Amino acid sequence: MSVRVVRALRIAGWNAGLILAGLALIAIAGEAWLRLTTPSFTTSWPVRFVPGVGVLWQPHAEIRHTNNLDFWTVQRTNGLGFPDREPPDPARAAASCHVAVIGDSYVAALEAPIADKLQVRLETLAAAELPELDVTTSAYGFSGSAPLDQLAYWDEYARRLRPNLLVHVFAENDFKNNRALLRALRRGWDPAHVDPALATAASQEPAGRAWWDGAARRLTERSLFARWLDAKRRAFGVGVSEDEDGLLSSINRHQATLVARGSGFGWVLDGREPPPGLFDERLLSDDTLPDWRTLSDEGVSDWSREFTLWALAGFKGRADRDGAALVVLATHTMHRWASVSALLQSKAAALGVPVIDQHDWIVRSGGRVEDAHWPHDHHWSPQGHHWAAEAILDWLRRHPEVCED
Repeated sequence: MSVRVVRALRIAGWNAGLILAGLALIAIAGEAWLRLTTPSFTTSWPVRFVPGVGVLWQPHAEIRHTNNLDFWTVQRTNGLGFPDREPPDPARAAASCHVAVIGDSYVAALEAPIADKLQVRLETLAAAELPELDVTTSAYGFSGSAPLDQLAYWDEYARRLRPNLLVHVFAENDFKNNRALLRALRRGWDPAHVDPALATAASQEPAGRAWWDGAARRLTERSLFARWLDAKRRAFGVGVSEDEDGLLSSINRHQATLVARGSGFGWVLDGREPPPGLFDERLLSDDTLPDWRTLSDEGVSDWSREFTLWALAGFKGRADRDGAALVVLATHTMHRWASVSALLQSKAAALGVPVIDQHDWIVRSGGRVEDAHWPHDHHWSPQGHHWAAEAILDWLRRHPEVCED
């Protein structure tokens, strides 16, 4: 080997060593910085099954939630299992203008401290701007729930306080979450056991996963810097395949196996494999709600849509029966899906239910819509909660009769 080649190899070796040393220093500095500035935990949801209601968090339990980029929250559930303050005493609620807020992850709002949540902001703003109404609030939300699930939140918990106003928070995913079978198909759960606490397929390790994937997972469990890098990678879609998050192609193939194997749901897919992504993007088409009759003669999408609209009518009937006014708060995210938003608006109008459009409120207030959610997560930021509270308070200001006995 010539002297020139040896010299070149030596220089390359030194350069590689310097690069590796630099990367090691960056990793050490990043790890030290994150350990000094951010909490060190992974998401933890202690859940339970409540007969007649479904899956909720355990009462007086600690919930830890993070996306490793924007928020690291630790909060406790109340005695009912919702991440909120304890509901007011029934006598206090009856003497006030009580507002009950019901919904899914936007109401559970694990991404924000309890003090920053919609219901707390609403109560604080009302005390400052409309003290004569004497507004009190309570919230009932569970991540991943649908309006059909949430009817039970009113029946079992909220109606006991005899609210003056029921605010039903509605997001675009409520249309696709409102059929238990669809949720099973989308998330890889056994259709006979669709509750999150009982999920099986989505949590199973895919067969043939390479050893280095397991090593990478163990690294992210131990290193905050590795966890942050992995979260950034996912946020930008770098190296993320359809299979990685367990919602698309490989899981769909597993779902097809599940529904065809002894669950009694084989007729839904009729032995065919659902196309990747079908259960997410196509349901929220800007053109029309898709017709899934290619999957079954029953029309799975029609079920989801009709169950959602039936649930809205159910909220209206319950509110009328129990002496409460009902409004729907459409989250700012609804604006992205014209057909879904129009369907909600038309059905609500037919039922005589007002719809508060958070997107329109933000625009009219001179705010930036993108500030309503986190940079790497579509759920409300504290500012999004504040705008939602302002929009509801504005509606109360224009309808003070709701607070009259």
